[in-house]
Amino acid sequence: MNSAMFLRSTLLTVFATVLLAGCNATTGSVKAGGKTAATPVKPTPAKFEVEENVGFTITENVRVSGDVRFDYDEALRLLDSGQAEAGMQLLESIAERAPKLSAPFIDLGVAKHAAGDIEAAERYLAHALKLQPGQPVVHNELGIIYRKTGRFDEAKASYERALAIYPGYHYARRNLAVLCDLYLGDLDCALQNYEAYMQTVPGDEQANIWIADLKMRMGQ
Repeated sequence: MNSAMFLRSTLLTVFATVLLAGCNATTGSVKAGGKTAATPVKPTPAKFEVEENVGFTITENVRVSGDVRFDYDEALRLLDSGQAEAGMQLLESIAERAPKLSAPFIDLGVAKHAAGDIEAAERYLAHALKLQPGQPVVHNELGIIYRKTGRFDEAKASYERALAIYPGYHYARRNLAVLCDLYLGDLDCALQNYEAYMQTVPGDEQANIWIADLKMRMGQ
């Protein structure tokens, strides 16, 4: 289960927001996907706030120009309206103009993943993680990519990193449970995480069925 469509969106009980502060443009340049950088880009730690019964908010305080702020909102509007190619092109432009900002790299990773370009998605997300190592959305999204590409141990580690940052992150919790169940054959891990997931999303009937099936296989 993907963790998000785009960072501005409210995501059931988990959401992330990005605050673009100031009116001066950032300096330095990074090619789309973070392949090369003309000047070193030091990460600016984001503010992570847990909100009870809601999820978490991540506020990224980076000084950017007014044009970047406007274009970022426009890029998300394009993506939300199904104009993926135009939205991704605009995000690539933003990433070059504001290389300290992780949000466009995350959104590019999610959009490329949705479009089926797994290699580009992983590249963008890995760069976003260099900028914001404590980003649970990125860890979860990378976990899905690792699982799809057969790197199951890496997927597990990535989901666990997301949950270490925010234990109530139900997307990552369910993804970890499914991974342990269907791909790693670790039934104890699967049951533990299914049950933890149900504490957060008690109305998921499909997960209830999976738990019943799992317990039957475990002889419980």
